[in-house]
Amino acid sequence: MAEVKTISINNFTTDSGIAYDKIDLHYQHFGQSFDHAPVVLINHSLTGDANVIGHKGWWSEIVGPNLTIDTHRFAVLAFNIPGNGVNDYILEKYEDFHTGDIAKIFYQGLQILSIQKLFALIGGSIGGGIAWEMAALYPLLTENLIPVAADWKASDWIIANTYLQKRILENSSQPLKDARIHAMLTYRTPASFTERFGRTVNKEKNIFNVESWLIHHGDKLKNRFLLNAYKTVNHLLASIDITRNGDSLEKIVETISSNIYLIAIDSDLFFTAEEDKKTFKRVKKIKENIFYHEIKSIHGHDAFLIENETVSQILNSIFNPKSNYSKLYESKF
Repeated sequence: MAEVKTISINNFTTDSGIAYDKIDLHYQHFGQSFDHAPVVLINHSLTGDANVIGHKGWWSEIVGPNLTIDTHRFAVLAFNIPGNGVNDYILEKYEDFHTGDIAKIFYQGLQILSIQKLFALIGGSIGGGIAWEMAALYPLLTENLIPVAADWKASDWIIANTYLQKRILENSSQPLKDARIHAMLTYRTPASFTERFGRTVNKEKNIFNVESWLIHHGDKLKNRFLLNAYKTVNHLLASIDITRNGDSLEKIVETISSNIYLIAIDSDLFFTAEEDKKTFKRVKKIKENIFYHEIKSIHGHDAFLIENETVSQILNSIFNPKSNYSKLYESKF
């Protein structure tokens, strides 16, 4: 596991006008040095962190030595969303921030690390939303923008689910456990539950195995996450919107120089493929270098963490273009 390092972002003012003397930005660096290799910034998902590779890395089958995002070739950087609890760092007044503010903090981190240009800016779920925010604010920053199971805005469905999460976090006697149990229902699908559990019973506990699995995930998050941290990322998830300041999606995207690769999941119940298809169709009218890929899976939103072979094949078209996967895996609709 790479060392967790800290950058101080000094004199930061949020979009809402709240001034902070200092914000701690924790990060991890993998692979090559920033000044000797193309840089890839990977933004983590809701309850993830900057530990991307290795034994406990959340994308260890995608990123690493001789893997799709090859740390022998690339300098890989990942920031922790400020307030996500890493090193017990939290934002007491997390509602002062939205994902555009997080994008600005990440960008300031890049500047402090003397990184002026990215080869790729990639993120899953909320991390993909933050990637969109960064590209909108800094349209020349990256050569390739890759939102995975994500979109440029929080849909009404996501806003509704984060509202329910907020209610659970405020009112439950076991807020983290119960919020996680609910969230898992949006990260998977009925078909994935049927395939995995088939109405089988845990005879030792005298409950259905699907219930036992949900309890396990609730307990697991409760034991590793801070309540304030979960409230923070849940709040941020609902705030994704690159058009919040009045410009249209089309006007913003016109300024983005990078290739844009939308990677959706056909069964995603959270950031739905239908929303990404709408984004693709709108943007394609004004930007030729946008591409749509779709992961076929029964596993829903979490498929980008499960379907490693398919994810690798899609990303190979970007990170290893000689592999000729791009035509094979670009979806048509």
